[in-house]
Amino acid sequence: MQDEMISLASDNHAGAHPEIVSAVAAAAAGTAGAYGTDPWTAVAAERFKKVFGKEASAFLVMTGTAANILSIDAVTRPFEAVLISDCAHLHMDECGAPERFTGSKFITVPSEQGKLTVEGLRPWVEREPDYHRVQPKVVSITQTTEYGTVYSVDEIKTICEYAHDNGLLVHMDGSRISNAAASLGLDFPAFTKDAGVDFLSFGGTKNGMMFGEAVVFFTPEFDEAFQYSRMQGMQLVSKMRFVGAQFEAFLKDGLWRRNALHANAMARKIADALKGAPGVTITQPVDANAVFAVLPADMIETLQQRFHFHVWNNQTNEVRLMASFASTENEIQAFAEAVKAIA
Repeated sequence: MQDEMISLASDNHAGAHPEIVSAVAAAAAGTAGAYGTDPWTAVAAERFKKVFGKEASAFLVMTGTAANILSIDAVTRPFEAVLISDCAHLHMDECGAPERFTGSKFITVPSEQGKLTVEGLRPWVEREPDYHRVQPKVVSITQTTEYGTVYSVDEIKTICEYAHDNGLLVHMDGSRISNAAASLGLDFPAFTKDAGVDFLSFGGTKNGMMFGEAVVFFTPEFDEAFQYSRMQGMQLVSKMRFVGAQFEAFLKDGLWRRNALHANAMARKIADALKGAPGVTITQPVDANAVFAVLPADMIETLQQRFHFHVWNNQTNEVRLMASFASTENEIQAFAEAVKAIA
């Protein structure tokens, strides 16, 4: 059933791209091996190798939460810690699952526009070993960040070099990695593997897939451990072919890029609609497919009668407006006209 209201609340609200739906329908015919022993999963794994290089290993899971937590579980021990930004999804929106399932402590670090910095990491990294304290093991960065901002290649390289100099691994939460790549105008390796990232969670659901994410390790060191973590974490899907088929279509002919470019462009149009409106302040750079803005309370109330979106901060009336691959010019124009009518 189609919701008559226009959703700017989340790119998760969008449906699935027709090419993804067709890929799943094609995979539904006949029989195939279970638990990832099917041709579609094998082809998807090869596509990831073509993207990231032959040393890369991709493992498919159902959710971004699972990709983040199980990959970190495979590389940490319970007395080791993960350093994350104070607004990271792992901190704000995983219901304590990271600590519960990994046994590791997740330490929040002050961020700037959602981004970690070396200066913010120093107090946790540069201290004497002490058996009374957890030991940092992983730095996790989010690309794009929870504020929709995008790390530059140099910013990622700086963090990775600092982490590696201090014996830490770097994880990237890439639930919106396609939007980041489209924003940077780069292919994935340039700001992941080539910048020093050790492993990442590669998202597809927010950019046109029905369901499914991937964990990508850039060396084989953790492959075996992750396969056990994935099984214990209830993410070794019996009919994995339906995830593999989606990633095959997603990566094959640049569908990921087309979807992300469209979503990012729609977000810029949302921002343009808000600029100059009385009492409106855009609070973060519009790097990808998210717009953060402070709106007058009466404007929020009026707009929410026609548009789904979240109030990010109730104290300041900061809202988050998200565009997706499925956002249309007509929907954004309707939003722009509504803002103009209120103003």
